[in-house]
Amino acid sequence: MNIFNINSKKRQIQNLVGLTFLIGGLMPSEVQAASRRPDPNPVIARLQGKSGQETTGKIVFKEVGDNVNVTGFVENLKPNSVHGFHIHETGDCSSPDGKSAGGHFSPRGHKHGGIDSSKRHVGDLGNITADSTGRAVVSLVMPKGSLERAGEGQMSIIQKAVVVHEGRDDLKSQPSGDAGRRIACGVIEVQGV
Repeated sequence: MNIFNINSKKRQIQNLVGLTFLIGGLMPSEVQAASRRPDPNPVIARLQGKSGQETTGKIVFKEVGDNVNVTGFVENLKPNSVHGFHIHETGDCSSPDGKSAGGHFSPRGHKHGGIDSSKRHVGDLGNITADSTGRAVVSLVMPKGSLERAGEGQMSIIQKAVVVHEGRDDLKSQPSGDAGRRIACGVIEVQGV
């Protein structure tokens, strides 16, 4: 076997590998870039203050594998404070007290509970904690079966509302954890559509 046959075989293999990516529509570098691209239609709730508070924030819902990642921040909270953090049943934050968002999102009709409870409102996301500057960072991973970021199904959170409460959710009092007034509210919407 001579060197030209070896180089010819090597070129054939390289061409075959390249063709495989072309058939799929992407070159290897494009495959890597596609995995790093932001979601073209992110699902976001932009929080605005309620009940006379100046609380603001942004919460993003992103499907990753079999989970929904809930990330973001809430600002202008009391320093070192704890606040109930929920999804409410109605995507309406128009009232000054945030009560237009309705009760906790509970399509299965369960009672209120903690985020780790087997039977709880779908909207029960526990508490968030503000740091010494009054900023809370949100980072939750929810199983997709308990929370769906997209679609029209029973568990879909689209056109629901994220609500931050004035106080700590005790994770047991009915119907909503005795967390107090609603100090921020934001409608969950698909952006860029």
